[in-house]
Amino acid sequence: MCDRPVFTVTSEGEQMAFGAALARAMGDRPLLVFLWGDLGTGKTTLVRGFLRGRGYSGPVRSPTYTLVEPYEFDGIPVFHLDLYRLSDPEELEFLGGREIFDGTQQVLVEWPERGQGWLPAPDLELHLQHREQGRGVALKAHTPAGVSVCRDLNW
Repeated sequence: MCDRPVFTVTSEGEQMAFGAALARAMGDRPLLVFLWGDLGTGKTTLVRGFLRGRGYSGPVRSPTYTLVEPYEFDGIPVFHLDLYRLSDPEELEFLGGREIFDGTQQVLVEWPERGQGWLPAPDLELHLQHREQGRGVALKAHTPAGVSVCRDLNW
């Protein structure tokens, strides 16, 4: 179990810095991360920071309409999914879900509740919520790898 306190980020820049810190903590380990939160809590901003932390300098688009955005790195590939517009969890099969979730890459999933029943269990969950000052980010680890990331997160 991850017993870190809820982290507070007070700006878009801090949200991206938190994402970069998450990337450093994950390293090149293949992990599945669920991002929970209402609209506007900064899930995509956090992923943008994560990708910057991995060294990606190109544009980071929200996969709201494409559902999946792949990013290639020298190490392990990263897949960013936004399931907000998913009609049925079975659609993940047609999006290449078996390959995406085969445990050999890093996968960050926004709106994981839309894929419930099809998605595998995550290594780590991030719960983002609106706060009076910025956003709160709580971590919940489900596997030894997730616990390790939680422990190694330097924020």
